[in-house]
Amino acid sequence: MAKYLFLKHYRGAPESVNNVPMDQWTPEEISAHVQYMNDFAARLEGTGEYVDSQALSPEGMFVRYDGECRPPVTDGPFAETKDLIAGWMVIDVDTYERALELAGELSAAPGAGGRPIHEWLEVRPFLGEPPTVTE
Repeated sequence: MAKYLFLKHYRGAPESVNNVPMDQWTPEEISAHVQYMNDFAARLEGTGEYVDSQALSPEGMFVRYDGECRPPVTDGPFAETKDLIAGWMVIDVDTYERALELAGELSAAPGAGGRPIHEWLEVRPFLGEPPTVTE
């Protein structure tokens, strides 16, 4: 089994087919989208492929160590993840092909008008064990 991270994007990916921002959806459309996500996760729980998922708040900041008694740097020239990442899901599947299959299915979550949003998902494998170095 291998773990993969699905990143759901606000921006930064190619435009989706049903590209109506969520803040313009009706309460019923939001409920249908959330229900789709919950049903998807429940089905993967049943197959043992689900690990965890979370929606992310749009609030956030960058923080880094900048020397003793110096404040953290919170804004810079780069886009912050709060502008890009809407949420994530971790799965544990047998093959890369299965990860792609599930990402494609998750991309079909309904949006405005109840139509699939065809959302782009970033699929990232977890870094495995470091290789053993022998001389």
